[in-house]
This record gives sequence, structure tokens and C-alpha cells, in this order.
Amino acid sequence: MPRAVYVLALGIFAMVTSEFVVAGLMPQMAEGLNTTVSRIGYLITAFAVAMAAGGPFLTAALMRFPPRTALMVLFTVFLTGNVLAATATGYGTMMAARIITGIASQAFFGVGISMCAQITRPEIRGRAIAVAMNGLMLGTLLGLPVSTLVGERFGWRAAFWTITLITVIAAVATLFGVPRIERAEGGGGFRQEAGVFRKPRMWLVLSSSTLIIGATFSAFSYFNPVLTDVTGFSTGTVPLLLVAYGAATVIGNNVVGRFADGHTVPVLAVGLALNTVFLTGFALLTDVPAAAVICMMGIGLAGVTMNPAMVTRVQRTGNAGPLVNTVHSSFITLGIILGSSIGAVVIETWGLRAPLWLGAVLALVGLATVLPDLAHRPAPAAGPAPLSALPDEGTSAHPSSSRQGSGSS
Repeated sequence: MPRAVYVLALGIFAMVTSEFVVAGLMPQMAEGLNTTVSRIGYLITAFAVAMAAGGPFLTAALMRFPPRTALMVLFTVFLTGNVLAATATGYGTMMAARIITGIASQAFFGVGISMCAQITRPEIRGRAIAVAMNGLMLGTLLGLPVSTLVGERFGWRAAFWTITLITVIAAVATLFGVPRIERAEGGGGFRQEAGVFRKPRMWLVLSSSTLIIGATFSAFSYFNPVLTDVTGFSTGTVPLLLVAYGAATVIGNNVVGRFADGHTVPVLAVGLALNTVFLTGFALLTDVPAAAVICMMGIGLAGVTMNPAMVTRVQRTGNAGPLVNTVHSSFITLGIILGSSIGAVVIETWGLRAPLWLGAVLALVGLATVLPDLAHRPAPAAGPAPLSALPDEGTSAHPSSSRQGSGSS
């Protein structure tokens, strides 16, 4: 595995930790910015909306640059937003900071995942994506609790300064640890990369990712109140359960990465089927602590961990260019927004079990979008195809091994 893939994971870890930091420090930030907790909650929504809506435009603006240069620009934009957040004296400034960092984060995901496809051999693409995505999983497992701990001990601004330090380290590591490569052969143009979005099947594949993540986050967003108010765990026990959940996502992510290349669609189908079972089981057995924990861990193993297979499927349907990957990340973010927001609505009418049932329904619908591919699965591609070809089931262009010492994936 190229060293650069691990460096990209560090950058993703910094971005994800910034995304989650507000959730862990809402009371402190409300007091510090002289506002209400509910208004601080809008900062989380603004970050997600900025990711989904703004990330693809920033990626498109950077498509003329070599990937490493684009990543350094994104680090600069992200650092600007994060420093603005750390020094914000008012709610408006903080809102602007969250929008800036949200847009930069989404674009970083797209460019970073695209670069994974350029610097790794075709047969290990899924594993490379899993390694990079460990930055996301570890952001949930370690980034959120550590930033929360720092914020509680030293003030919420210290949490943002800590993220700034992590980002600087990631940027320096990227500058020296990621190879300078040119854009993929035959690609790089906006029209060429955007051409894949004229295919109806591309939208079906993107919608699958939205449903997979929406199903998971409709439950994950409300784990805390469900586990305390319905299952009966103490508030002190829930953080430990969330850490265990995060560990399950790391394990599941790496397992999926092992099979994502050769069994992309079956992995997604099995994952969605299992998630449907676990979400349904959690909804039915919420008041049985042992069963609830088992189902919660199952959701961790088979939920967001589908990312490597999701990315591989999207790249084979379209290409591995940064625009396609960023738009895919936007659809993933849309799943987070829909799962959490619709979950809030159904709670008002049907109670705390409702988001779990919602997740089961979304997972089942997601399975329906994958089954046609399972029934008509083409043979795995022997290697990546150029971006300009835009095949229905191919992969993206890759620099020649004579230039980089490795193929694309």
C-alpha cells in the first residue's frame, strides 16, 4: 500500500474531526458565543449543507490543478475557516467559518479519494479506499471524544486550535509524503468528467449511497436518547457504547475494503440486508439491553462501513475523477441530512423507536437499488479505463506505472 494513502487518511481525519467537534461542545459554544444551544445546532446543519452543495463547485474550480496542488489549496482554505472558528467572537463569524470548512472538507474527500485511484494498483483500489476512509472512522472513534475532552478541559476554542494543529501536520505530511502527479490521462476537463451525470444509471448508483448512509444515520443520530430513555443505560455508559460502535466501524471498514474490488455489488447487497436486520432488531428489542447493544454493533459493522464498496461502484459506473468523487460525497452527506432530519420528524409523532424503523425502511429501499446490478453483474474490469471513455462499467484513467511506479485503481 503506498504511504501516500495513509497520509490522505490523516487529512480526512482532520476534516472529520472538525465536522464533529460542534456536536460535542454545544453548551460551551452557546455560552461563549452568547447564543442558544439550538442555534449552535444550526452550525452542524450548515456544515453538512455546505459540504453537499458547495464541495462540487470548489472541486470543479480546482480541476485544472495537479492533485497534490489541489489538496494544498484545500488545506489552506480549510485552515482559514478553522482559524476563523477558533477566533470567532460572534455567531455570524462562526457560521461563516463552518460554511468555509464544510465546503473545503467535501472537496478534500473528492480529490483525496480520486488520488487514491491514481496512485494504487487496480487490484487493491478497494483496500486503498478503506485505508483512506479509516480517517473517517477514526474521526468518529477518536476525533470526536478527544476534541470534546480538550474543549471541556481547556475551552471550546482549544478544540478548534487542536484541529488546526492536526491539519497543519496533515498538510506538511501531504506536501512531503504524497507524490506530485499530473491529472489522469484523457481526463481533467470539466465536461469530460461531468458527462457521466448524463447517464440515468449514475443517479441510481448515487441514490444507493444516499440510502445506505441515510439508513445508518437515521439511527446513529439518536443513539444517545434511545439508549438512555428507552433501553435504560446510564448517561455515563453511553459514551463507552459509542466508542465500541466506532471500533466496530473501523473493523467493518477494513473487512469491506478487502472484498470491495472483486465483489463490489454482493458486498453492498449483503451489507444492506444485514443493516436491515440489525435496524429492525434494534427497533423491536430496544428495551432489551443485550439485544440492543448487539444490534447497535451490527449497524456499526454494516452501515457506514460500506464506503469502500460504494466508492468502487461509483467509480466503475462513471470514473475516478475528483468531480465524480466529490459529487458522490455530496450524496453521502445528503443521506446524513435526510436520515437525521426525517428521524427528528418521526420522533415527534411515533417516539424514539421511529428513527430505527425509518433506517430499516431506507436500508430495504437501498437494497432494491442494488439488486438489479446483482442480477446482471458484469465481469470485473481488468484495469481502469480513461476518463474520456466514460464507460458504463469501467474505472478511471491512471498514470502509467513507468511514471509513478504503480497503476491506478
